[in-house]
Amino acid sequence: MAEMRKRPPHGRAGGKMAPTEKAKDFKGTVKALLKYIGRFKAAIIFVMFCAAASTIFSVIGPKVLGNATSVLAGGLMLQIQGKGTIDMGTVGSILLVALILYIISAAFMFIQGWLMTGITQKICYKMRRDISEKINRMPLKYFESRTYGEVLSRITNDVDTFGMGLNQSVTQVITSTCTVLGTLVMMLLISPIMTAISVAILPISIILIGFIVKLSQKHFRDQQKFLGEINGTVEETYSGHLIIKAFNKEKETLDDFERTNEKLYKSAWKSQFLSGMMMPLMMFVGNLGYVAVAISGAMLAINGVILIGDIQAFIQYVRNFTQPIQQLSQVINQIQSMTAAAERVFEFLDEEEEVLTIENPADASSIKGDVEFEHVRFGYNEDKIIIKDFSAKIKRGQRIAIVGPTGAGKTTIIKLLMRFYDVNSGAVKIDGHNVKEFNRRELRNSLAMVLQDTWLFNGTIMENIRYGRLDATDEEVIAAAKSAHADRFIRTLPHGYNMVLNEDADNVSQGQKQLLTIARAILADTPIMILDEATSSVDTRTESRIQRGMNNLMKGRTSFIIAHRLSTIKDADLILVMKDGDIVEQGTHTQLLDKDGFYAQLYNSQFEN
Repeated sequence: MAEMRKRPPHGRAGGKMAPTEKAKDFKGTVKALLKYIGRFKAAIIFVMFCAAASTIFSVIGPKVLGNATSVLAGGLMLQIQGKGTIDMGTVGSILLVALILYIISAAFMFIQGWLMTGITQKICYKMRRDISEKINRMPLKYFESRTYGEVLSRITNDVDTFGMGLNQSVTQVITSTCTVLGTLVMMLLISPIMTAISVAILPISIILIGFIVKLSQKHFRDQQKFLGEINGTVEETYSGHLIIKAFNKEKETLDDFERTNEKLYKSAWKSQFLSGMMMPLMMFVGNLGYVAVAISGAMLAINGVILIGDIQAFIQYVRNFTQPIQQLSQVINQIQSMTAAAERVFEFLDEEEEVLTIENPADASSIKGDVEFEHVRFGYNEDKIIIKDFSAKIKRGQRIAIVGPTGAGKTTIIKLLMRFYDVNSGAVKIDGHNVKEFNRRELRNSLAMVLQDTWLFNGTIMENIRYGRLDATDEEVIAAAKSAHADRFIRTLPHGYNMVLNEDADNVSQGQKQLLTIARAILADTPIMILDEATSSVDTRTESRIQRGMNNLMKGRTSFIIAHRLSTIKDADLILVMKDGDIVEQGTHTQLLDKDGFYAQLYNSQFEN
């Protein structure tokens, strides 16, 4: 249980990037990003133009409305003095101009929002497609050295974070910058004195924002950390619920959850409280600005320097001036998170790939099934060789069993045959051709595998079997199921071949799952078959049913059988006995027993009676 709690959760903490996560190489990532979105540059520039135009028309609005207020105030004074009346025609014209300005601003805002959403989704679509295609070109060693959650987070969390950041930050930066600059110009045109007073208050806002952000960053980091831990605890508790109950560890598990939950509560409370303080403090500083503007504006209006409408417009501009600065401070964090997400995606896209195709490849469609291992030497790391000098010659149609203790290199031999890895020296040959002479995908089309860990997806039984050959008809699928001795149990299930398997395929038994994967392999109809511990996790009765299915599967094919249960490989044409990466014995079951060597020891250890 201690080990289970210590193991890091799959994927990223809480499904989100930490608010303060930054790119390692910000400039380099931005350059790579600009290159990646190359064909959308023109559209993004047009979006920026629309955002700027919307902001400019919006900034002019308060000044126009201020003119209407000045006309109303001047007319009211004349009316009080008995020298005239309010010119409602002029007021109406000014209000109409303001309405038109705001409508144009809204139109530009709608266009930029519509375009930017489309661009962002297209870029995210391209990014997900590139990642998905990249996965198919990646070597197996990449995935064996990382958790599935880490790879999955590139497609989900990182792309989503990038998309949200791009959609909001690009236009937000433009509108906030234009608003600040445009508002500053309009304020200076109204009154340089009032502008100086307003700008003098600005450093107070910046200092307060900087102080709160710096204070809250630590707590946000802790919040993300403990959120990841608590998600990991919940995930592991749920998946290991049976073990927890079996060992009576409910109290320890609950105590562990409570400790982490308490830490999450404290860090979340502090981070949310501090970030929540920002708005009241900014409102307080903003109100100070309004008071200063109102007092100075009133004095200037009394002295006839400015009009009453200018005071109204200026107060609106003061609000418009401070708000974009707050938005910019928030969008900077968003840009950092977006860039960090993009960097992780680009790191993945730049990973080393397998060479899938070669010039003048050998024809894999005519493979018959002769296999030869010629002085094969291999190690996952060159300084740790696990297969030292492996040689074997297999004729087409033979059944070859590979046996040996755990870690002897049995599964590694199969990975070399399928070119999941390439040998350090020596050669693996099929029909006299080095496997390196074939295109990888064409080579793998000539091999089918049935593994101990069955893989079935969320879909019907018919669809899962058809995965072996997607163009197969329903009749061919059913014929494959009959050959695998799976047809009978399939027809007893609700909806038969149209029964939907759930995500874990646990609505059928382990033996039934194994028969479905054998049916899939039969449907693939490849000249070389690989059975890796296909019956190790089922009982002996189910094993006999699976064995009958495998016998049909292996007819006329070169078959490699990896098995710990030596009773299942008695009929093999050749048994290769491996120990420490080398073949120490080879022969038929009877010949090896007669030798009374390492194989006999393995066999007798299972059948001592």
